Amino acid sequence: MNKNLFTYKKSGVDIPAAEKFVKFITNISKKNKVNSSFNKIGGFGSINEIPNKFKNPKIVACTDGVGTKVEIANLLNKFDTIGIDLVAMSVNDLIVQGAEPIFFLDYISINKIDLKKLKAIISGIVKGCKISNCELVGGETAEMPGTYEKNKFDIAGFAVGLVDQKKILNKTKIKKGNLVLAVPSSGLHSNGYSLIRYLLKKKKINIKRNEFLKKELLRPTKIYVKEILRLIDKDLINGCANITGGGIKDNISRIIPNNLCAEINLKKINTLKIFKWLKENNISDEEMLKTFNCGVGFCLIIKSKNFKKVKKFFDKKYQPYIIGKISSGKEKVKINDKIHWFK
Repeated sequence: MNKNLFTYKKSGVDIPAAEKFVKFITNISKKNKVNSSFNKIGGFGSINEIPNKFKNPKIVACTDGVGTKVEIANLLNKFDTIGIDLVAMSVNDLIVQGAEPIFFLDYISINKIDLKKLKAIISGIVKGCKISNCELVGGETAEMPGTYEKNKFDIAGFAVGLVDQKKILNKTKIKKGNLVLAVPSSGLHSNGYSLIRYLLKKKKINIKRNEFLKKELLRPTKIYVKEILRLIDKDLINGCANITGGGIKDNISRIIPNNLCAEINLKKINTLKIFKWLKENNISDEEMLKTFNCGVGFCLIIKSKNFKKVKKFFDKKYQPYIIGKISSGKEKVKINDKIHWFK
């Protein structure tokens, strides 16, 4: 072969390495298949049937990424959890409208194919799909030298779900007198990492030498799919919100009907050690509340009579508790008091 010829590999794109990765994805997907009706990975598109259990199905679709949490993964050279985060960020949005996640696709863009890194990411995605009871049906891996610096990458996820018309959660179900429940988060989830990285840089904190931060900063996002879908099936919730960027106030306000108000008592919130650590590092209450979930990963709005029934659907670590109620008012969310960071 003429060594002077220009090739794709010389430009930085290694197609054989990408093909090896696709083969790995195909094999791991087969081993972790959730629904046998889904066609195998590798075609130009995935053709799937609508499950028979949906009588009047509506399609719900979501997409998201994990933000600069990928930079923490790079820094710690640990990539087996951010795939779970990727799935969580989309499927936790799907269930807010009552939808059951059916399938998931991923997009990975990277400077150069690194099979060890990519296999770890995909293993996490497959695990997240298994927790969510949905199928990884395809995706795309783009090797982009020149666009990304050495060792840099980004990931995005796309989830599609179905919900029966009669089970759609919408604002009309939320009524005055309903309770607002907090479901604990597993930690930071996947929001606020640009602020965290800025803090680490300014404080000159080496997380490689800090066992607490090494564990907390890559702790995967809690996936709430199974619990929420069971509650919807039993008609035990009127509304719910995934607490992501924007915090408790902004996310709950998205589901509150006009002329009703969610009165939230911050004193009741159970914070986690990682948020207490952040608070100790010169971040205001206001900034904490609009940037982080502060220990509340998901919120439920329910009839007061259903509270004890709802609690039975969660294990001990994620027991929901009351943080507010729905009342009349023009302001969709009203925050009372302040969080007790150091209970």
